[in-house]
Amino acid sequence: MRIVIAGGHGQIALRLERLLSARGDEVAGIIRKPEQSDDLRAAGAEPVVLDLESASVEEVAKHLEGADAAVFAAGAGPGSGPERKDTVDKGAAVLFADAAVRAGARRFLIVSSMGADPAHEGDEIFDVYLRAKGAADEYVRSQKALDWTILRPGTLTDDPGTGLVRLEARTGRGSIPRDDVAAVLAELLDTPATAGLTLELISGSTPVPVAVRSVAGN
Repeated sequence: MRIVIAGGHGQIALRLERLLSARGDEVAGIIRKPEQSDDLRAAGAEPVVLDLESASVEEVAKHLEGADAAVFAAGAGPGSGPERKDTVDKGAAVLFADAAVRAGARRFLIVSSMGADPAHEGDEIFDVYLRAKGAADEYVRSQKALDWTILRPGTLTDDPGTGLVRLEARTGRGSIPRDDVAAVLAELLDTPATAGLTLELISGSTPVPVAVRSVAGN
């Protein structure tokens, strides 16, 4: 399977790249800074230097041609202002979805956030972030040419993964190691029956493969 990941140098993306390459998938990661290339190669991924804030749909689609799946794991990151929440967390996600449609890469995963909602109220930076992520999710849901799954993790931690999660349409608040988010993404890529689902994810007591099979069967 060939998988292209937007935000390829992100903390979740690097973990996912290692998992996918270790199991034999062909992985490419889109990054903005050339100096990040070696980190992707070390994770087993092909670096693609491309700025999603300025690239055209056609430019992005070229890198998605022949891909079996696309994963949007990019984010403006902590410390960024409201403008980049709009251009990255929303704008780049919309661009990546449009490019996937154009390239015919039907399977599409997006890493969102628990509480994402385009109607979320508040004036803090995190409120702007939740609105941007919610608007991106809403746009992805509208794309009939994509077999999309939206994953909304709780509070992210760098604790070692346990492989035990709670994955449901509504989980309630909680935290989740980035290791386990990556493991769930890898499992979702192998489970096309999860297309059309928006899922919340926190730590729990169910092994990742069982949790994913469970939601796929609902």
